[in-house]
Order: sequence, then structure tokens, then C-alpha cells
Amino acid sequence: MEENITEALEAPEILSQLVARFFDIHQTILGGGKYPFLVRYVGRLTTDSERAYSSLSKDLEKYEITPLFLEEKGLQAIQLMPSAVRPKRSNAWINLIFFSLTLVSMLMAGALYSYQGPEPDSTTGYFQLVWNNLASGIPFAVSLLAILLAHEFGHYLAARFHKTEVTLPYFLPFPFSPFGTLGAFIQLREPPRNKRVLLDIGIAGPLAGLIIAIPVLLIGLSLSEVSQIPTSLPEGQAFSLEGNSILYLLAKFLVHGQLLPAPASFGAVSPIVYWVRYLFTGLPTPIGGMDVILHPIAWAGWAGLLVTALNLIPAGQLDGGHVLFSLFGKNARLVLPVTLVGLGVLGFFWQGWWLWVFLILVLGSSHAQPLDQITKLDSARKAIAIFGLIVFVLVFVPVPLQIIQSVSTALAP
Repeated sequence: MEENITEALEAPEILSQLVARFFDIHQTILGGGKYPFLVRYVGRLTTDSERAYSSLSKDLEKYEITPLFLEEKGLQAIQLMPSAVRPKRSNAWINLIFFSLTLVSMLMAGALYSYQGPEPDSTTGYFQLVWNNLASGIPFAVSLLAILLAHEFGHYLAARFHKTEVTLPYFLPFPFSPFGTLGAFIQLREPPRNKRVLLDIGIAGPLAGLIIAIPVLLIGLSLSEVSQIPTSLPEGQAFSLEGNSILYLLAKFLVHGQLLPAPASFGAVSPIVYWVRYLFTGLPTPIGGMDVILHPIAWAGWAGLLVTALNLIPAGQLDGGHVLFSLFGKNARLVLPVTLVGLGVLGFFWQGWWLWVFLILVLGSSHAQPLDQITKLDSARKAIAIFGLIVFVLVFVPVPLQIIQSVSTALAP
């Protein structure tokens, strides 16, 4: 590798000639020392940026040099960097093992969700209960797994289409949890070529997952019954209420003909004020009202909407962060404080949002940086990016889950 780069640098006119075919060079800066690049050319592109990058990157492959197309303060620059050493391909057996563990974990979650009966009084009894009811977890596990597979392979196939190196999906098991999984992820093994590629890869997952999640949810809701929310609780027992998004409310209305959970009374406020307040705070809990008792397939569909919403949060390395950066570039960083403050406020109604704020700050609040930062989104992709942000608004669940342990507490505004 070093020999190829040295050969190119010993004849710098070769590099200049290659760059000059697409770029009007105003200034040349040699790298080394405090500069991380090999050569930096400042000037102006003379042809379409996407075609120029594709052609120049191919020309520089034999020298093991990667070009960066940059745009800063109205100036354009082409920066030549040593090509990164490509990591070895990941072991597919690891993906398969994690997938198998996640499948078992989701079957356990489905079995526990479907079970109707007394709680076991020992750990052994708990495992025996799960084992005896494992088959009843199949509808939930298959439904949610289909949504997650669609989501992750949406990313994977989009990356492969654009010839971007990517790992197979890693599924994360989480036994004895409501869903049996922490989700899944894929890992890009190289930066995306430009914002168009970044958008395609980032938005493909949520849209593919949503295409499966919506029919799963509607089928599940059609199998679900509507009944009264308990007005009293036996000592030591509790019940949970899943949170609502705009899309989830509409789905329940489409299937059951009413907005659920329907309160016993709207009190002294108008229905619009009630629903806006309830959507964002989960209060007051509609004790004595009517709600849908989710079939396991509906529970999987609701979880699929939640996964889509979490991934589309417009921050950092999340899918929503990719969509935002693709659309607004560096201006996307102005949205991050608003996102974090908004999640922080919602944390007073569901404390899990405080964990998400922490994760966004720790795991990366910066956006993915394409190799070509000059090429902008075309009109079609701008429309897709805007649609992605609209989808986020429709599926976002301000208060994902409430555990009601006391009816008297739940009635408090």
C-alpha cells in the first residue's frame, strides 16, 4: 500500500492531471506533518459531482488513494487520503448464533405474553411455564421477527445495491423482556459514497419494516377484543397500557371504529385537548374506559411501530440522523439540542427517554460523513427524506408503556 502511495507522490503531476479533468484547481496544498491528507486541491468542480467522484475514485484505486469531496464556506476541495485497510469479513456463524438466540428469546416473550394464569412461585416454575407454553409464542415471535428482518435487510440490500461494504444483521436477544429482543443492527464497513447513498441506506430499513409492521398490526387488531379497563386491582397486581402514536390511534380507529383507549369521560376538557394531552403524557389514565386487549400478533405490530419510531429519532447515528443529515447537511446539528431537550422533557412521563438521551450522547451524536459531501440530494430523494420525517411524526410514541399498579394513582391528572 505504501509503495503505491509513494509512487503517486513522487510524480505529483499524475495526481494533479487526474483531478484537473473534473476540477478547476486554484490552490494545491501538500499534506504530511500536521495535515492528515496527502494532497488537498481547492477550487471548483467543472462537471457533475457524482459522476466526477465515481470516475476519480476509480482512477485512484490503483494508487490506494481515496478522494474526499468537501465543501466549506462556499469553497470546494478535493482531499486525497490513504485508503483505509478494509477489515476482514465478519463470521456469518456469529450472526446465525445471535439470530437463533433471539428467536428463542422472542418465543419466550411471546409465551409469557400469551399465558393466562397464576404467576409461578419459583425460578424453576418460571422456566417450566415458559417451556410448556413455548409454542404459544410462535405468532408473536414470527410476526416481530418478520418486521425486524425486513428492517435490517432493507438496510443491507440498499447498501449492497450501492456497493457499500456492510455486515449481515446482528440480532440481540433479551430473554424475559416484553419483546425478547433489543432489536438488531448492521454495521457499515466503509463510509457511504455520498448523501444520496446515505439516505437510501438509512431510510430503507424503517420503510421496509413499516411495510410489514402495518399489515401485521391490522391483522393483530382484527384478532383483538375491546373490553373495559379495570376499575379496581387486586393487591399485588398491575396492568400495562401501551403508548399511542398517531398511526397507532388511526389503526385502532380503522379496525374498531373508535379512538382507543376511550375514556369513561372527557371531564371538563374538549376531546381534542384530552387526546393531545393523553398522547404526550399518558394522563389521566382512562380507568373504567374501553381499550383494545392486544392479540400477540397485534403486540408484535405495535412493537414494530415502536422500533421504527426509535430508529427514526433525528439524532446522530440513528436512521433518522442519517435522513436529517442527508437533507440538511451540517445544519442538521442544530436539530440535536431540540431533540435531546424534547426527549428529556418526555422523560418525566416515561423515564426510558432519559436513557435514550444518555445513549445518543455517549454512542455518538455526530452524523455519518460521506466521502463525497458536495453531491446533494436529487428532487426524488428530497421527497423521500421529507416523507421519512413525516413517518417519524406519525409513529413516534411519546409515552411507550405505562405500568399501572394503583388505580387511585392512575386517576391523578
